[in-house]
Amino acid sequence: MLNKKSVDDIQVKGQKVLVRCDFNVPLQDGVITDENRLVAALPTIKKLLADGGRVILCSHLGKPKGEPKPELSLAPVAKRLSELLGQEVIFAADPDVVGPNAKAAAEALKDGEVMLLENTRYRKEETKNGEEFSKDLASLADIFVNDAFGTAHRAHCSNVGVTKFMKENAVGYLMQKEIDFLGNAVNNPERPFVAILGGSKVSSKISVINNLLDKVDTLIIGGGMAYTFMKAQGQEVGTSLLEADYIEYSADMIKKAEEKGVKLLIPVDTVVAKEFNNDAPSRIAEGDIQPDEMGLDIGPKTRELFAAAVADAKTVVWNGPMGVFEMPNFAAGTIAVAKALADIDAVTIIGGGDSAAAVNQLGFGDKMTHISTGGGASLEFLEGKELPGVAAADDK
Repeated sequence: MLNKKSVDDIQVKGQKVLVRCDFNVPLQDGVITDENRLVAALPTIKKLLADGGRVILCSHLGKPKGEPKPELSLAPVAKRLSELLGQEVIFAADPDVVGPNAKAAAEALKDGEVMLLENTRYRKEETKNGEEFSKDLASLADIFVNDAFGTAHRAHCSNVGVTKFMKENAVGYLMQKEIDFLGNAVNNPERPFVAILGGSKVSSKISVINNLLDKVDTLIIGGGMAYTFMKAQGQEVGTSLLEADYIEYSADMIKKAEEKGVKLLIPVDTVVAKEFNNDAPSRIAEGDIQPDEMGLDIGPKTRELFAAAVADAKTVVWNGPMGVFEMPNFAAGTIAVAKALADIDAVTIIGGGDSAAAVNQLGFGDKMTHISTGGGASLEFLEGKELPGVAAADDK
């Protein structure tokens, strides 16, 4: 999985190159409100243009569910990309994505020119990896480059199906970076290796916990999923998030950590309140959560415990917030972890999703070694799963 052909290994001069990007950006009244994903795609696009490639970009946006929805058109992306690249990005406005406009524009492309197709999910075959749409996409180009890590865990036409009909398939710089950082962190980390898992559910991270216990020196559990672990240790958790079906599993993981000699840390104190509300009166509970109270963040002693656990780490992977960080009064735990990672001399990898949002919102983004662009994809990577979008690229 880690030895894929990249854009540095292909000759693109005079060739049409179909590039799958992740332009699934937030739009408000047709205006892009966060353009991180566009900026992240620029190095690959610029490299292909500079090498004389005829570049055809494609991406999905939102969930149009197989029909054209004007509010999910990629037209605003073409406009903003033109500004960011300093050259026109021709937009092929075909409701069926590969229609007369797209074909004509692709045919007319000259070396160093770039165009963008309409939202790939306007076609219902896209998410089903249907052969007809895969062939349509492949008919436009000679070479395929996948630079959309955010969708690498799904087998769709525009990232997997299309590769069967191309003479060459490579990964872009963004994809390469994700493979290098996440792959090396998990398979060949500099030690001590610490993983921090948060977020609401144990059930969504079962395989991740299991896989990481074979690899890490320390595993830290925070966020909503911590209460199922606390319950497994016989603690009362009141009305906190609890997955009763996973109490036994959590107990097994505590036992597995002991057997493997992995330090497993769960909260020693908790910020609790009686209702799920930023302004609810709260207190710090240490093992005495009352029946009508719920945990909404890790407490001050836990923040210190977790910060001390990463202090001498050389590799840290973090996925999932420590509390309800969207509510300012319950964001202190997530802030403390972000700050602890910003202060250490280690490879720090943020596994997409909420933790990436938290780190960026809190202003610690530039202090991290790598912030993954794919929440679901990075989780599956940490589980040790093969990602279809990566596997489909040619080996070097």
